Amino acid sequence: MAAVVGLAASLVTADEAEARSKKKVSRKSHKANVTRASGGYSPPFAALVVDANTGRTMYAVDETAPRHPASVTKVMTLYMLFEQLERGTLSLDSELRISARAAAMAPSKIGFRPGDTISVEDAIKALVTKSANDVACAIAENLAGSEEEFAERMTRKARQLGMTSTVYRNASGLPDREQITTARDLAILGRAIQDRFPRYYKFFQTRTFHYAGRAIGNHNRLLGKIEGVDGIKTGFTNASGFNLLTSAKLNGRHVIGVVLGGKSAASRDAIMANLIRTNLAKASIGSSFASRDDDDRPEPRARVVSAAEVESASSTTASIKPGRPLELMRPAVATAPNGASTTTPSSSRPALAAAPTPPSPSQKIEARLPLLPAVPEPPARSEVALKAEPVETKRETVSRPAAVTPWVIQLAAEGDERQARAILDEARSRSGRLLAKAAPFTEKVNRGGSTLYRARFSGFSEADSAQEACRALKRNGFACFATRS
Repeated sequence: MAAVVGLAASLVTADEAEARSKKKVSRKSHKANVTRASGGYSPPFAALVVDANTGRTMYAVDETAPRHPASVTKVMTLYMLFEQLERGTLSLDSELRISARAAAMAPSKIGFRPGDTISVEDAIKALVTKSANDVACAIAENLAGSEEEFAERMTRKARQLGMTSTVYRNASGLPDREQITTARDLAILGRAIQDRFPRYYKFFQTRTFHYAGRAIGNHNRLLGKIEGVDGIKTGFTNASGFNLLTSAKLNGRHVIGVVLGGKSAASRDAIMANLIRTNLAKASIGSSFASRDDDDRPEPRARVVSAAEVESASSTTASIKPGRPLELMRPAVATAPNGASTTTPSSSRPALAAAPTPPSPSQKIEARLPLLPAVPEPPARSEVALKAEPVETKRETVSRPAAVTPWVIQLAAEGDERQARAILDEARSRSGRLLAKAAPFTEKVNRGGSTLYRARFSGFSEADSAQEACRALKRNGFACFATRS
C-alpha cells in the first residue's frame, strides 16, 4: 500500500477562528494572543516538504519530533467519514445527530442544540472551513458510538497508513496532552486522503460554506493566493502553535507541505508559501494519482541525484540529505475475523518512511510534551551536500560582487535571478535586526550550460556569526547554510 496522517495546555484555547476573530475574543485575550505572536510566544517548530510523486523529502526540520496536531486532526476524522461514504453505509444526504456532548464542545463551532441534525455533506464542509468542533464530535459519535471509541479507530487507521508516531484521543484536535503526531505522519495522511478519496478530497478546496444564512470562510488563506495550492487544513492551540498541512499541484508536479508550530497565522502562511514556491518547481513531473487497483505495479526506484541538482536544491537543505528518497514501506496487514484483509486499498506511489513504533492506541503515554519548549535548532548543512559540490572548476564560471566578506550565508540557488532576489527580500523582511547589517546579493553560476543564481547574504567576518544567522533563519522557516566566500 502506497503512502501513503493536541495539544495542550491546561490554558484555555480555541480553534484558529477564535485566534483570528476580534469579534469572538475579549480584548484582553486578543491582546495576549498578539503579544505571544509578536515575540514571546515560541511553540515547538517542525516542517516537511515531500515530492508526492516520488516520496522524496525536499525539506525537513524535526519532521519526526512529536507535536500536537490541533485541528489538523480533522483530516483523519474526514478520512474515516470518507471510508463510510465509499462503502455505502452513508451518503452525502445522510443526517448526523448532534448530541448534548457534541453541542457543548468548545469553539470553533457551528452552534447546534442537542437533537439537531446536519447532513454529511454539510458536516464535511463545516470541518473544512469552520473547523467546527461540535460537528467533529458528532461525526465521531454517529460513526463509532462514542468519541473515545472513534479516536481509537483513528489511531488504528493511522497505523495502517504507516503513521507510526500518531495517537488520537479525540476527533477535533481540542487540547489533550496525549494527542500527538509528527510532520512526517501528517504528510503521509495528506497524501493518503488524496490517493484514496480523490472524489471527496475536492471538498478541501471549498473557499466559502453557506449554511443557515451564514457565509463561512475557509481558514486556509493560501487557497487562491498561492498557485497550485488545493488544500488542506489549518489548526491552532496554544500548545501546538499555528499548524498547516498543504497540498500543491502544478504542471504534473505535486508536493505535500507541513508546517507545525508557527508563531502566528501570518508567519505560518508565509513560511509555507515560501516552501511551496521554492520546492514545487523542483518536484518531479509525474501522474498526480495512481489507481487504487495498482497493487501489482513495481515500486519506482530511487533516482541518482547529480551534483548540479544538489546545488539547485540548496534552498531545501535543512536537516535532510538532498535528493534522499524516502524509505519504501508497506503497512502491516491486519487480519479480520473472517480472514479478510483490513488494510485500505493502495496505489503504486512509494510510501513515506515510518518513524519508530510508538505506544499502542490503548496505552497511556507518560512522556508528554513540555508546554512551550524553545524551538530546536536544525543541524548545520548536510555533509553530503558539502561533499557533493563539484571539485572541477573548468566547467563552472562564477560571477560575484567585488566586495564580499570572508563568510556568507546561502538561502537558495534559483534559475531565475528575480526569484532569488525575492527570497532574499522576504528573508530580510522577516528577520528584523538579524540581517540589518548584512548585504544581500546574487551570485551567477554557469555550470554545464545551465545558469543558477545563488541567493546569499554577505557581512560575516567569521564562521560563528554566519552560522548563528543561519540558525535563526532556519527557525523562521528558511533553508540556509554558511560557507566561505
